[in-house]
Amino acid sequence: MAQSVWGYDSDNGPERWHENYPLAKGDKQSPIEINSKDVQHDTSLPAWHASYDPGAAKTILNNGRTCRVVFDDTFDRSVLRGGPLTGAYRLRQLHLHWGSSDDHGSEHVIDGVKYAAELHMVHWNPKHGNFAGALKQPDGVAVVGIFLKVGKTPKPEMKRILEEIDNIKTKGKEAPFQHFDPSILFPKSRDYWTYHGSFTTPPCEECITWILLREPIEVSSDQMAKLRSLSKNSENEPVNPLVDNWRPPQPVKGRIVRASFK
Repeated sequence: MAQSVWGYDSDNGPERWHENYPLAKGDKQSPIEINSKDVQHDTSLPAWHASYDPGAAKTILNNGRTCRVVFDDTFDRSVLRGGPLTGAYRLRQLHLHWGSSDDHGSEHVIDGVKYAAELHMVHWNPKHGNFAGALKQPDGVAVVGIFLKVGKTPKPEMKRILEEIDNIKTKGKEAPFQHFDPSILFPKSRDYWTYHGSFTTPPCEECITWILLREPIEVSSDQMAKLRSLSKNSENEPVNPLVDNWRPPQPVKGRIVRASFK
């Protein structure tokens, strides 16, 4: 498996990542399965707050592994603070993980339940200088995870992202994505679980404070189908649908998951 070609197929998928990225077998890997009975309710956990500047949104792209929206993070214009975090973390990008059908696709699993997709908002701690520096620190990155479940009502908030899908159908395509406020993607409830873990893609750096939101947002079947219409092939190659780009749950290895709610 060549270094640059990790993916989600049997020959280069999560089971084999550790061959090139030994950290993938580390002690603080993500995602995990969360079991309510093992979670510690922590009354001292404060609420989290996001203040996002819609003008920070830059582009949307298909990198062959996910659909990603990129934000300007050159200064503190879109930040996340509070919750388990100390200081303000800058929003850098958001991306999604999804399945080939509505009954799976999320990376985190809650009491055995898998959702259709999981949205990750990736923030980094500017006290470490730059993003690369943050990746080397245990408190370097904070990711807000939001579950997507399929219901009757399409999520109007997801519309902006999905409208662009036709412009980034194949790997390597990028389109301008201006004036977007990602906080419209948050569910009503601010309840969350938190634990220390890793990126769910190679090299799987263990620098992430996870803030997983308890309440999923609802999308329609059609909206999920739109996401699945992306391709992992380049424009002039045979069609290879981009689906099942999720990593299965990793061993918890004694880590404690705390909850902001009872």
